[in-house]
Amino acid sequence: MIIYSHTSTPRLQYVVDFLSEYYNTPIRLLFDEEKYLAHPDLHRINYSYHRLNDGEIWIHPHALLFESAIRLVKIECFEHRGYKIFFHAEGDTGFDLFAGIFYLLTRYEEYLPHQKDEYGRYAHQNALAFREDFLHLPLINIWLEDFRFLLVEKFSDLQLLTSNFRLQLTYDIDIAWSFQNKGFKRNAGAVTKLFFTGQWRSMAQRIRVIRGKAQDPFDAYDWMDELHHQNHLQPLYFFLVAEQKGKLDKNIDVANPAFLALIKDTATKYKIGLHPSWASGDHPALLKREKTRLEKIIDGRINASRQHYIRFHLPTTFHQLLSAEITDDYSMGYGSINGFRASVAASFYWYDLKAEIKSPLHVHPFCFMDANAFFEEKKSADDALRELMQYVEIIRSVGGQMITVWHNNFLGSDSLYEGWREAYERFVQTASSFTRVQ
Repeated sequence: MIIYSHTSTPRLQYVVDFLSEYYNTPIRLLFDEEKYLAHPDLHRINYSYHRLNDGEIWIHPHALLFESAIRLVKIECFEHRGYKIFFHAEGDTGFDLFAGIFYLLTRYEEYLPHQKDEYGRYAHQNALAFREDFLHLPLINIWLEDFRFLLVEKFSDLQLLTSNFRLQLTYDIDIAWSFQNKGFKRNAGAVTKLFFTGQWRSMAQRIRVIRGKAQDPFDAYDWMDELHHQNHLQPLYFFLVAEQKGKLDKNIDVANPAFLALIKDTATKYKIGLHPSWASGDHPALLKREKTRLEKIIDGRINASRQHYIRFHLPTTFHQLLSAEITDDYSMGYGSINGFRASVAASFYWYDLKAEIKSPLHVHPFCFMDANAFFEEKKSADDALRELMQYVEIIRSVGGQMITVWHNNFLGSDSLYEGWREAYERFVQTASSFTRVQ
């Protein structure tokens, strides 16, 4: 396939690279009109201001991909063929598909002035997807599947491979155990507090767990292993290994033998990544130290990460990840609401808008996190399961990848999360069955 444009820009090349990966087919950009019209490849897309040939698909461009500045862009959404579009224009698609992809995929709006949430993060209420009610949809996939039909309709001999639904389970291990392995001082303080506040049942439970008479309520690891084995899944675990405890960094002591054993054992079965601490967002040097510590524990390389509390700022955080030799990041989602932050159910390379280059950082977006459903959206386990299954259906319909984020505390025996373990099991069994039957 060939695409003609009157101007070559890094932004346009980035979108073309993404299209080539999405459709798993080589796409060549041409900038000479005569060579385009004389080219033997008849699968043609014209990305210029005038139609050049009746045998082409014509997309009338917005100015966005021909710019190098970051500015406030006027966005007006329209309903089109059952989905939302913006950058409305004449042509065969009805809008500038390429500029729309670029705007959403690069998180262009996050570089503009915006409101922050209580944690200092980009507030989801700023986002176009939230304001225009398509946060729950992988809109880019929907656009591209509709564009696939247009391509095949126009070019009947064009062979484009379709993708199948993929499921990637991931876990953030923020607090490996609720009571066990926390040390005498922390447990003594907790027991004393429970005693003086009259929480006898909780105190008794904690003492039983500490004495080894009951299983820790956050210890779900064997059950998770069995679930993965039964459903033929290879999850990804992210461990928080902050060296100093803080209000938001509450992991088990990184020198604790049981914690070290848990990490090592997990690394023998699954891929693991770093869960950079909250403190590393304020003190970037901690990121490399935490990564080095985790690599020493497993005696191997760590190249994947997900930010604790989904705390990241563009482009600063991603620059820091690249500096620490992180190649794959799984933070692209919100820590306050579920949905598709980048409006896509597929991995993509991060485009650095400040430097105007495609970076080597591979971004893997998630659409659902248990803590969002429970703490932020106040959903029951049954409601969360229904939301998960809605995501399964829409992602299946576009042959996308579904990445979820769960925490071990939701999957153990803590009464606070009653029903969530069962909901998760039903989700995994159903979703994984679609990956095996293609």
